[in-house]
Amino acid sequence: MELTTVWFALIAVLWVGYFCLEGFDFGVGMLLPVLARDETERRVMINTIGPVWDGNEVWVLVAGGATFAAFPEWYATLFSGFYLPLLLILVALIVRGLAFEYRHKRGEDTWKGRWDLAIIWGSFVPALLWGVAFANIVAGVPIDADKEFTGTLFTLLNPFGLLGGLVTLTLFATHGAMFVALKTDGDIRHRARDLAVRIGAVAALLAVVFLAWTQMKTGTAVSALAFVLAALSLVGGLLAATRGREGWAFVGTFVTIALAVIGLFVALFPDVMPSTTDPAYSLTTTNAAATAYTLKVMTWVAVVFTPIVLGYQAWTYWVFRRRIAVHHIPTADLAGTPTS
Repeated sequence: MELTTVWFALIAVLWVGYFCLEGFDFGVGMLLPVLARDETERRVMINTIGPVWDGNEVWVLVAGGATFAAFPEWYATLFSGFYLPLLLILVALIVRGLAFEYRHKRGEDTWKGRWDLAIIWGSFVPALLWGVAFANIVAGVPIDADKEFTGTLFTLLNPFGLLGGLVTLTLFATHGAMFVALKTDGDIRHRARDLAVRIGAVAALLAVVFLAWTQMKTGTAVSALAFVLAALSLVGGLLAATRGREGWAFVGTFVTIALAVIGLFVALFPDVMPSTTDPAYSLTTTNAAATAYTLKVMTWVAVVFTPIVLGYQAWTYWVFRRRIAVHHIPTADLAGTPTS
């Protein structure tokens, strides 16, 4: 197997990790005003992702860095053509991170309410725009002979792209609700589980339409298999949720997202950014790749450091594996004093 193919697969794995992990972060943030009935429950929800949200974002940083190093032409065309939506995502992630850090600094309801809005919108915007971006990457965008994007923001806001955004939005919301049900106890646990089933039904309908459309556009037999398995996994997760099996329900949405992203990358390969102007202008794993020496060095770096990063993140999840309930939130924390 050529190193260009290896790195295309590794970048796909990085995006799988990011969407599977950061996806439930986005879901928890978006559902903050829906599931939480008071300040204590809002603290419970935030604390479910408090120890892990920043580690989850490492995946997108590594994915971007790997793309820059392994496929510089892909990186240049993608980040210049998708500049505005990617900028909006970046601003949303920054504001959301600030909200997690500053929300508890003062006890006034107005102060916390404003940071809550930052968390909600900082989760909503990326959850929507990542789907729009990836839908357009797979379907293709106007690229000229100089490998430059020739469209506008409105080029990306096409029906297929917007449907992709709605799929990630509802799927991440479902994933987040499953995570809240898995990580909490008491009334909020049951409300989260019930809400996950309701949102999941909508997500399933949208996902089936989107994945079928993708398959008709650029799919292969392998991508079709991945899409079918993703749909079955989502159905299995929703059925597990109705029976109170939160662990299996969360696994179901986790696997759904993973298989859907894998299917999209399989449908994209060997292109990395298809051109709708002329197929000859498409960026591929060959004409967008870095030199063989660069890819070889990157491969050895990945072999050494990837197990370390995975081990550390796995340890983090193990340490913070227990459920959280309202009685775990100190009264002092509700008044604005940060807990240790």
